[in-house]
Amino acid sequence: MDKETLKSELKLLIVETLRLEDVDPDSIVDEEPIFGDGLGLDSIDALELVVAIEKKYSVLIEDEEVGVEAFASIEALADFIINKKS
Repeated sequence: MDKETLKSELKLLIVETLRLEDVDPDSIVDEEPIFGDGLGLDSIDALELVVAIEKKYSVLIEDEEVGVEAFASIEALADFIINKKS
């Protein structure tokens, strides 16, 4: 799986899953935080994203600690998925 393609897919998935109508997927910076200061997402958003990512990519996000690491940024999330798939 090409990492750049995966990052683009993830950005689109976030925007579509959370219905972020005012966010252009291309405007999401790979290294910026997804939660908090980044896109300003909250814990409800996190739950929706975990379900969507587990379903789409057939990966398991075992617990909150793993989730915090995986969702640190788009870059971290792409690395997490690639590592789980290999």
